[in-house]
Amino acid sequence: MAATQSGAMPLSDEEARRQLRRAVLASTIGTTIEWYDFFLYSTVTGLVFAKLYFPESDPLVGTLQAFLIYAVGFIARPVGAAIFGHYGDRIGRKATLIVTLLLMGLATFAVAFVPTYAAIGIWGAVALTVLRFIQGVGVGGEWGGSVLMSMEWTRTNAHRGFVASWPQFGVPAGLFLANLAVLAMSQYSGSAFLSWGWRVPFFLSIVLVAIGLYIRLNILETPIFAKLLSEHRIEKTPMLEVLRRQPKDILLSALARMAEQAPFYIYTAFVFTYGVRTLGASRDLLLMAVLAASLVEFVTIPLFGHVSDLIGRRRMYMIGAAAVGVFGFLFFAMVDTRNPLWIFVAIVLSLVPHSMMYGPQAALIAESFTGRMRYSGASLGYQLASVIAGGPAPLIATALFAYYHSGYAIACYVFACAVVSLIATSRMGDYTNKDISREYDDPRRMGESGHASGTA
Repeated sequence: MAATQSGAMPLSDEEARRQLRRAVLASTIGTTIEWYDFFLYSTVTGLVFAKLYFPESDPLVGTLQAFLIYAVGFIARPVGAAIFGHYGDRIGRKATLIVTLLLMGLATFAVAFVPTYAAIGIWGAVALTVLRFIQGVGVGGEWGGSVLMSMEWTRTNAHRGFVASWPQFGVPAGLFLANLAVLAMSQYSGSAFLSWGWRVPFFLSIVLVAIGLYIRLNILETPIFAKLLSEHRIEKTPMLEVLRRQPKDILLSALARMAEQAPFYIYTAFVFTYGVRTLGASRDLLLMAVLAASLVEFVTIPLFGHVSDLIGRRRMYMIGAAAVGVFGFLFFAMVDTRNPLWIFVAIVLSLVPHSMMYGPQAALIAESFTGRMRYSGASLGYQLASVIAGGPAPLIATALFAYYHSGYAIACYVFACAVVSLIATSRMGDYTNKDISREYDDPRRMGESGHASGTA
């Protein structure tokens, strides 16, 4: 019998491998569904919400108001990380993931029924804000659990980066489905897209939630959490404990995400406003380009997760941050030609540097925290970046362009984010190919576990 177990029953090698496959599948499909919900809102914000919920505002002001509601979801994500991080470290990864899926899915489903400004005035925008906040809380608790569900079932240290990258795969998969749904309804509904066509993808999200719920109900708890439970090493207040013991790791994790998250939402959300209003590009061209970019990430995210197992998590991540900083200038040089082909190519290539960071990112951050506080620490570090990077990015990009009338001002912002990420990542520990099943936050046990912070 293998040493791997879940709960009180030991598992054979074959059963452990089966559970790993189920955990990876459940995590990947679950995150795909949750990110479909989250990105659906992102895509529609730039195309619809400014017109329907702020019709009396100047177009630029209306766009800023719509992106302010969009940003609420990012502000809520650390709240979700704190709530579900606590329960993920207290009652387990599986139960917490089921709740986050339901919370996110039901909030997205409800967006389909929100009346416009013409029907109930400003209360439509208020309802969108509340639902966006609930979405953010749900996705804030989702990431940590999905990554840990896969990573903590991995029995060999040598492939942890590759396995942990699969929940990250849910981001381009969700992005693909969201843009595909909007594109399909854009073409099907035509001129009626603004009246009812945009609502259909939100309505259909309830079907995806049912599928994800069924899959997640059929997985076991991770061996690492089961071991912590059997050894009575569960923290009473894991979120407070990780803030006390590992505040530096939380801060560095958030700052390391600057170059990954801020440009991503510029290239996948702000691009719709910039492309349609400034470049005169068609809505469908932009949707197809983002679809193609997400398809590229189907390959590149697990690829760079695997490469991080070979050359080290931190090294791969820093190479990606450097690539992001440079590519911002190339992106705006291509799209500003207003040539549909170059616009398409720029958007497709924009997510390759993102993959260089996002592939190894799950393992890089999650490995930084000791097992009994891993859900709390990894979730909070990851989601804090939403407040300083993802949420403000479209707002900052809109404001920079309004002031400088140049995409290169936005490229400078991307470059600054890359510099922050490079500095932060250089200060993080690298736990590639090391044992993470043992507690390593206690200085008295550092030598025993070999996890001294900053080791390569």
